[in-house]
Amino acid sequence: MKIAFHGAARTVTGSKHLISLKNGKKYLLDCGMFQGMGKETDAMNRSFGFDAMGVTHVILSHAHIDHCGLLPKLVSDGFNGKIFCTPATKELASVMLEDSAGIQENEVKYENKRRAQQGLPYLKPLYTTAQALEAADHFVAVPYDIWFTVDENIEVQYTDAGHIIGSAAVHLKITEDARPDDPVGRGKVTRLTFSGDVGRYRDVILKSPATFSQADYIILESTYGNSLHDNATTTPDQVLHWIEKACLQKKGKLIIPAFSVGRTQEILFALNQLELERRLPDLDYFVDSPLSVKATEIVKHYPQYFNKSIQKILQSDNDPFGFKGLKFIKSVEESKMLNFRNGPFVIISASGMADAGRVKHHISNNIENSRNTILLTGYCEPRSLGGKLMAGAKEVNIYGVQHEVNAEIGSIRSMSAHGDYDDLCQFLACQDPAAVKRMFIVHGEYPVQQEFQQRLMRKGFGDVEVPEMHYETKLE
Repeated sequence: MKIAFHGAARTVTGSKHLISLKNGKKYLLDCGMFQGMGKETDAMNRSFGFDAMGVTHVILSHAHIDHCGLLPKLVSDGFNGKIFCTPATKELASVMLEDSAGIQENEVKYENKRRAQQGLPYLKPLYTTAQALEAADHFVAVPYDIWFTVDENIEVQYTDAGHIIGSAAVHLKITEDARPDDPVGRGKVTRLTFSGDVGRYRDVILKSPATFSQADYIILESTYGNSLHDNATTTPDQVLHWIEKACLQKKGKLIIPAFSVGRTQEILFALNQLELERRLPDLDYFVDSPLSVKATEIVKHYPQYFNKSIQKILQSDNDPFGFKGLKFIKSVEESKMLNFRNGPFVIISASGMADAGRVKHHISNNIENSRNTILLTGYCEPRSLGGKLMAGAKEVNIYGVQHEVNAEIGSIRSMSAHGDYDDLCQFLACQDPAAVKRMFIVHGEYPVQQEFQQRLMRKGFGDVEVPEMHYETKLE
């Protein structure tokens, strides 16, 4: 058996890990899109590093685009197998892929107008809306906590990863080298765990990550592998601070880039909490993302995944994501009108790294006004627009136009849905380090991974590797 790392290798996005068995079958763990990688992004997304037609099945951890976003391209390139996922992931990924295709089609159309004026060749999207819908037909939903058979060589179990609704850690039992003299056909069984993205053990909405059985090999994310989240100030208090500063004091717009799944719901929940405590300023709060509207409705369909605190709140508040002043923007025309409206008000819009979607247009139209504020609420790849703003850039290029950064840039790093190094170590607490043959650290910036590698080795994990892009190795 071999495993190759074709994404999220010494970088945070593009999760793709390919398991190849001796019988020629190949199983792909996630098929994520690279995001925020600057000029390299498009080329990286157009080349998998493997043959799509050779993949037998896909086992998907969750619905974030950096984990599922290239599934339509995989299908259009010849993949014809099943895509296994949890029920909530099936719902979320279906709408997210359709939305991703729409964003690509619109942005390519916008870019091609500029290229036509310069006599440059036209661009094509990675995939179309029709191809996104075709990919969704391959989804097969499987619940948490049961072992299900993918084929005669492999069984899979999903356990709750606590990252977003439907997110899962993936556990595989892979059988090879069956002995002809064995009457029941048993062979060597290898147990491999892929963490997906690990959530937090003090998440304000979701249950904590679940424990899991002993693994021989572990593929572990490491986004915040060298950091501890600040829990001293609650999220509602931090959000209120920025609303008061941006809207009440400066009378400007507060623009909050937020991922449609997970982050948007956390912000809405915080605003709802402020209203319940009668501390929410009397303003308009716009969610300008059709995907966020759909995703929030899907999240409401799965209250069984909420933690005990939210379950208690639901007894007296049937909508923990709704409050006075909340308005959902759906049409492009309504979205454009927000740029002609004077503050104060709040815009929550995707994407979280500000590299795509409607929020990029809002930033483009408002970043040069010092009355306005852009509030980043989670991890941003350093080369993304959000990453550049977070790093203190004085000028940024948006849609080919150079903009001075006069708006105030704020951040709430503690809102991340990714666990910090304490959470990641707690996730591993159910494992005997001596029984883990090798661990592979993925989904992180390389310097962070190197620090996290040393931390894990101090905890007794003997063989901890940080694979580079397209690295392949045998699992003995």
